[in-house]
Amino acid sequence: MIRRVLLGFMGIHVLHHASREGVTGKFMMDELRKHGYNVSPGTIYPLLHRMEEMGLLKSRTEVRNGKRVRVYTTTPKGEKLLEEARNKIRELCKELLGD
Repeated sequence: MIRRVLLGFMGIHVLHHASREGVTGKFMMDELRKHGYNVSPGTIYPLLHRMEEMGLLKSRTEVRNGKRVRVYTTTPKGEKLLEEARNKIRELCKELLGD
């Protein structure tokens, strides 16, 4: 159960950052580590691909420092889900932490 919850939190982090600017798997691994998640490529890349298959993210290929990288941004569906998640998180935090 905890793995599912953590993957959900990671997905919300991805949507949050991808809504602000394009993100790469490497960027998201580094960002999630700042928040205490121990994320490997074997976790982040399947998550990004799944989110793209679900229509939450779209990707494009760019060349950075001579290497091809996939850059992800949110879709309108991803933006809608992010807003719903924010509302649910806000509600949960009020209940858990008091207002």
